[in-house]
Amino acid sequence: MKISHEILSWTEANATRDVLWRAENGTPAPKKLILADDTLTADQAYRLAAEGCGLLWQGDFQNARQLLQAMARRCDRPVKKPRKPAPVVTDPAQLFNLHRQAQSQRARILAMLLIPLSREYVIGLKRAPEVVQACTEVYGAPSETDSILSLRELQSLIGAHEWRKKGVLIPALAEHIHPYYGVFSPLRGEYIELVTQVALPTTELAFDIGTGTGVLAAVLALRGVPKVIATDLDQRALNCARENIQRLGFASQVSIVQADLFPEGKAGLIVCNPPWVPARPSSPIEQAIFDPDSRMLRGFLAGLAAHLDKNGEGWLLLSDLAEHLGLRSRATLLEWISQAGLQVLGKTDIKPNHPKIADETDPLHQARALETTALWRLAAIK
Repeated sequence: MKISHEILSWTEANATRDVLWRAENGTPAPKKLILADDTLTADQAYRLAAEGCGLLWQGDFQNARQLLQAMARRCDRPVKKPRKPAPVVTDPAQLFNLHRQAQSQRARILAMLLIPLSREYVIGLKRAPEVVQACTEVYGAPSETDSILSLRELQSLIGAHEWRKKGVLIPALAEHIHPYYGVFSPLRGEYIELVTQVALPTTELAFDIGTGTGVLAAVLALRGVPKVIATDLDQRALNCARENIQRLGFASQVSIVQADLFPEGKAGLIVCNPPWVPARPSSPIEQAIFDPDSRMLRGFLAGLAAHLDKNGEGWLLLSDLAEHLGLRSRATLLEWISQAGLQVLGKTDIKPNHPKIADETDPLHQARALETTALWRLAAIK
């Protein structure tokens, strides 16, 4: 995903200011910018943001947080009923697309509340938090120029920093995994549970494709696989996985390699947990969930047979949410498996356990309630 770095210019106190625009999700800088402070009402802020106007905050930082919450409430309030009732949408794929459009519109509006950041990563506003470490973890060493970012992105940086410090407890490891910003956190542990339950094939080497935090590579190492090669394309994920593997004491068993899917060679076990939903991600973290045209899933299946040892197994960990959303059928998945010269040796299912399953106000509740995560055991057709 392209990260946006543009230069914004405006006149303030008869002087021109040039600052760097920061947007990790690639959002372009607003074309219009006004200075805003504590006198701005929520209704005014919402209207200006909806028109695409960036609001560069000059007031109290905590008031900016409250204003953002008020803008979010205005985004979420029910739309006035039209005179002519709109047709009822029941098609799952159409419901999903409408949901994503609404999410995108909401995110675009809320991203218009902007915070100034000095070149040393200091927010020069009253009651502003200290964010130097959180910004350094994402942006690197302090830059040569001041910058601007949305308050929502700043909140994401702060939240990611706290998760990175705290970590996520993984029962299968009896240890914590510490995710980086933009690297999918293993909060949903059902796919990890599957990898701990299914019997391992006899193997001296395993590949973990798209390792992310390195959690599955660590589980395989703990289960006794002598050598694991974990791959990822994203540099943050590679750094995150290396740190977690080192902390957990598996550095002698697990190698972290940058690769687009497969490393060189063959292995007796190849594990992959690709994104579940064939749709375009709108932020770095969503790349672990949304994958346009199922690129990673199809690439894994297409290359699996060529990288499996004789009698080796490929373990595909996949939610069927896309099937319940009408975005990919089970028949299509089975066709891709067959076309890749693979056969299904077995399939183990588990029900996810996360809050959205029980949230009946969620527009996608019906699909989420039916969701199952499966470990597909695949082998090359002999």
